[in-house]
Amino acid sequence: MFYSFKGFIPVVHPSSFVHPQAAVTGNVIIGRDVYIGPGAAIRGDWGGIVIEDGCNVQENCTIHMFPGITITLREGAHIGHGAIVHGANIGRNVLVGMNSVLMDEVEVGDESIIGSMAFVPAKTIIPARSLVVGNPAKVIKQVSDDMLAWKTMGTRLYQALPADCHDSLIACQPLHEVPANRPAQETLYATWETIKQQKG
Repeated sequence: MFYSFKGFIPVVHPSSFVHPQAAVTGNVIIGRDVYIGPGAAIRGDWGGIVIEDGCNVQENCTIHMFPGITITLREGAHIGHGAIVHGANIGRNVLVGMNSVLMDEVEVGDESIIGSMAFVPAKTIIPARSLVVGNPAKVIKQVSDDMLAWKTMGTRLYQALPADCHDSLIACQPLHEVPANRPAQETLYATWETIKQQKG
């Protein structure tokens, strides 16, 4: 669902996909090939939100801020299931892990990885290519080339998902039994183990 707020209407590039069960409000600008999952709440009521090309904001994420702030998710940012980004800026090709919380005025440097369930306190500055875990979150090491390649490959799957959703996602009634001709999922997608072996 999209909502205008005080005259601000969300802007979404037509190549992106926002699930009908997400809520996008007010001063929100969404670039190309962005995926927004069901249950996501992206609230540009008190401030602005810019989601650059190739980002994904997965199921049940919340993006919001204190009044008067504009925040940016830079190109290729990957926001995992259930994460909360409250007034934080997310660098290019960053992974924010599932159920993590990033507070106000946090700055996450490019190509960093925030571990699942991390709590990043307000005003934390995270250098580029940092691996961050814990509560409170701490940088424990640098992101390796292999880790970054793994992250980038996963994000590419999400960058292809908007087109797949536009082409084939249809509201429907469930079947009462499994049909005899139901295909195996692997005919549509390789397994993650196979995908990880592919070269960038």
